[in-house]
Amino acid sequence: MRIDLHAHSNASDGTDTPAELVRNAAAAGLDVVALTDHDTTRGHAAAAAALPEGLTLVAGAELSCRLDGISMHLLAYLFDPAEPELLAERELIRDDRVPRARSMVAKLRELGVPVTWEQVARIAGDGSVGRPHIASALVELGVVDTVSEAFGGDWLADGGRVYVPRHETDPFDAIRLVKAAGGVTVFAHPAAVKRGRTVPEAVIAELATAGLDGIEVDHMDHEPPTRARLRGLAAELGLLVTGSSDYHGSRKTCVLGEYTTDPEVYGEITRRATGAFPVPGTGGA
Repeated sequence: MRIDLHAHSNASDGTDTPAELVRNAAAAGLDVVALTDHDTTRGHAAAAAALPEGLTLVAGAELSCRLDGISMHLLAYLFDPAEPELLAERELIRDDRVPRARSMVAKLRELGVPVTWEQVARIAGDGSVGRPHIASALVELGVVDTVSEAFGGDWLADGGRVYVPRHETDPFDAIRLVKAAGGVTVFAHPAAVKRGRTVPEAVIAELATAGLDGIEVDHMDHEPPTRARLRGLAAELGLLVTGSSDYHGSRKTCVLGEYTTDPEVYGEITRRATGAFPVPGTGGA
């Protein structure tokens, strides 16, 4: 089995529609794909309706968290999307996205960058607007060459010239909320230093004690020595090890199935989950 447990659609900051995402996942030879849009489950129904035969969909979300000033992302799988407390927290995070993005656009204009809110809104479409859409606008304008460059320290990164903080969940609270909704939690790209500051391994140990299920080890932002170190840490802490592409369509260079999760680990994730179940494809629309 080929299992990719981290992919985004245009319900957040990917470029594929949910239907395109699952069709592309099948074309890439995947057996299982997780739709983990940022702080939203809006794409799940469309993805399930279009699911090709032979492909299984894992419903999830990537939750925005922050601890001691450090941004973190928590992958949540197979939780009950209607559970009130977790739903309210996701809505609080999403509701803060538009004013935050508008503030970053205003900062860019103060620096002489001719970006407009209309341009960013057009790029975001129906998705939850965020920094990747602003980064794409900077690429369109020729200010930077790539989305990754826009996330450098000069621009959109934490502490960058146009960075604006927003509401993010304490990861310990996020784990509690996901668990209460019957879900499973995995710390996404925990050592992706190119994205900014990362939490120390002692914090990962504390998260494990609080109920964290696993860490995403095999990821494009982790070099081989980092993956080996994280694998050892997971073994020491009794955490599951996952691998994923973090696919965003054409917005990033990663491809579906670039990194995958062991079938035994996937089986354990589904065994632990009580909020929802994987959806098997029956042909789709």
